[in-house]
Amino acid sequence: MAIKATIFKVNLQIADMDRAYYNDLSLTIAQHPSETDERMMVRLLAFALHASEELKFTEGISADDEPDIWQKSLSGEIEVWIDVGLPDEKRIKKACNRANRVYLYAYGGRMVQKWWQTMAEKLTRHKNLNVIALPQTATQSLGKLAQRTMTLQCTVQDGQIWIGDDKNNVLIELEPLYGAV
Repeated sequence: MAIKATIFKVNLQIADMDRAYYNDLSLTIAQHPSETDERMMVRLLAFALHASEELKFTEGISADDEPDIWQKSLSGEIEVWIDVGLPDEKRIKKACNRANRVYLYAYGGRMVQKWWQTMAEKLTRHKNLNVIALPQTATQSLGKLAQRTMTLQCTVQDGQIWIGDDKNNVLIELEPLYGAV
């Protein structure tokens, strides 16, 4: 018998002063059995950074042909494709060919730099690609915020992101590796 996804309920208050986007969202996130709390929270962070009415979580790990998060137009065109982790070249090329804009949030400490060294030359022709590295200490701290029911605040100002609950705050400073983030 297959293990089912764990469901997380999130009340997320976003104050993104860089985009002038302010909203309170009630989200349901399905955590795949093989997904860590850290990865799930990185997905939530990526969602917060691109939040809009049309942005949606997908089946993610469970679906090879879908990103972790996407935004589609009314006609079904993929406007924004967002993945987290260190995907292979084939997946990134597929995303760049299918979507208007692609965002990749890479995390995993030193592995990110090694991964990017092997990928950079192969991917720089994709002008719709944006690759952003996340500091390992920040993503690990995000993972510790994970609870089945969460109330989180996310503040974005001058490129700095603060995300936290009533007890803990995590500062995240994005490191753009490629693209006009």
